[in-house]
Amino acid sequence: MANLSIGLKRSGSTSLSAQIYCAIRDAIETGRLASGARLPSWSALAAQLGVSRGTVRVAYERLIDEQFAIGLGAAGTRVAERPPLPAAPGLPPEAAPLADLFHDFGTAPLAFQMGVPAQDAFPFKLWSRILTRAARRAAAAPVGYPDPRGDPGLRKEIAAYLGVARGLRCNPSQVFVTAGFSGALGLAIRGLGLEGREAWMEDPGFPLTRTALGLAGMTVSAVPVDADGLDIDAGIRRADGAALAVVTPGQQAPLGMAMSLPRRLALLAWARRNAAWIIEDDYLSELQLKGRAAPALASLDQDGRVLHIGSFSKTISPALRLGFLVVPPENVRRFGDMAACLAPAPAGSMQYAVAEFLREGHHLRHLRRMKRLYAARREALLRCLDEVAPDSIKVQATAGMAIVTLLPESASDVDIALRALRFGLAPSPLSPWYAKFPRQQGLLLGVTNLNERKLVADCRRLMELVRESS
Repeated sequence: MANLSIGLKRSGSTSLSAQIYCAIRDAIETGRLASGARLPSWSALAAQLGVSRGTVRVAYERLIDEQFAIGLGAAGTRVAERPPLPAAPGLPPEAAPLADLFHDFGTAPLAFQMGVPAQDAFPFKLWSRILTRAARRAAAAPVGYPDPRGDPGLRKEIAAYLGVARGLRCNPSQVFVTAGFSGALGLAIRGLGLEGREAWMEDPGFPLTRTALGLAGMTVSAVPVDADGLDIDAGIRRADGAALAVVTPGQQAPLGMAMSLPRRLALLAWARRNAAWIIEDDYLSELQLKGRAAPALASLDQDGRVLHIGSFSKTISPALRLGFLVVPPENVRRFGDMAACLAPAPAGSMQYAVAEFLREGHHLRHLRRMKRLYAARREALLRCLDEVAPDSIKVQATAGMAIVTLLPESASDVDIALRALRFGLAPSPLSPWYAKFPRQQGLLLGVTNLNERKLVADCRRLMELVRESS
């Protein structure tokens, strides 16, 4: 103990015995006290530190209980035999998943950022009151296991909403509440037993979905899209025996076209003929900024081959981490077992809040306001780009909440996006959405969080970065 210095803070909130325990444990864990080393007697250490013998005894007994030391009676107390400490490895810097798409987590959205609703237009006061009531309800709930499929009230409201807004008639028993889109996708893959099979995916398509399918052991076949959506004939030529097709038929991500009715029917026919499955990613729900959104693909399914996934990330907030999966009636029992054992629904308080938001009509009213706001911001951005964008950039308006700008091949969209962050701008590079080469260079400009007073300056700065990269 000659090399061990124990400094006690007698006015602190931590007890003296706990301070002695922590100091000796730290010396053992860091190797300053070797295995087998003898600790001072209670009385000796108590005299050294100016504390009572009982204070030292409590610290020693805790060290013995937690197997840091061994009490040997008259032979004293010694450090227990412990394995040697491994050399501390050099840890790599933490990287965000697919850093080309996400600049940071848990921060306020920047100009041009995709995938997040308007920060300045969210009904915070109303939402705070609803959250408070939901928290009280959750606190007063019975102390028991909640329904792993999700709160029955929320599932009922989701089923009703889908019938009105997406033309999808389903029973609440078919609805499973999940941890966002990712939770729904994982539950769908496991519930259908698709690990190791082959899947179609749109090209371009959401990179996280492509990564998720690969992590599930699936072989992903990139199928091109055109003005009518997924090219079914191309998919058949490339992988007719695929077990799954993942599509965004409402508004293709990221290009924005809706899948035409003939293509929808052809996709359903392919699934029926091959006993394959279709996962419909309805990521924008009814947030169609011009006209009415097309009904969900699942509303046309007569053979029970389509699983519908939605979330509240774009309509309320991605911070909720709340999504839902609608399965065919024949699969309800199996998916109920999967949810109970492997993927139970998130905490009840947030589910209660969203259920009230839907039930009281706040959700539909909020969506109507956001459609008007986003449409106005999109038009403002288009006008600004028309004034400042060079001829080498092709501006393509989409039906979604972003504008696609196509860049010359000589430009690097990833480099432009990374440099734009230094100026408080967060456009998303288009090329990572493509699986096959050559990848189209472009920038996806979200319209939800634009500041119209700074819009011209932001557009000019972004165009300067494009010119420098070309």
